[in-house]
Amino acid sequence: MKRRCSRTACPAEAVATLTFDYADSMAVLGPLSATPEPHGYDLCATHAERTSAPVGWQVVRYVTPGRVDSTA
Repeated sequence: MKRRCSRTACPAEAVATLTFDYADSMAVLGPLSATPEPHGYDLCATHAERTSAPVGWQVVRYVTPGRVDSTA
C-alpha cells in the first residue's frame, strides 16, 4: 500500500521520511522508510525538496546510491 505525503491537503505519494534529532538540533531527510515511523513525517518529492530547518538547526539529506539528486 502506498503512503501519502504527511503535509495537510497534499494528495501526492510519499517518497521520503523526515525525522528530527532534537538533542543535536538536526532534521534528517532520507528515503521513504520501509514502515511508517510514528515520530516521522512522510513527504512527497516536492515537500521533501522544500524542507528547511529552524534557525540554528541543520538538515541532513541522505540520498539513495545511484539516484541523481537535483538539489545538490
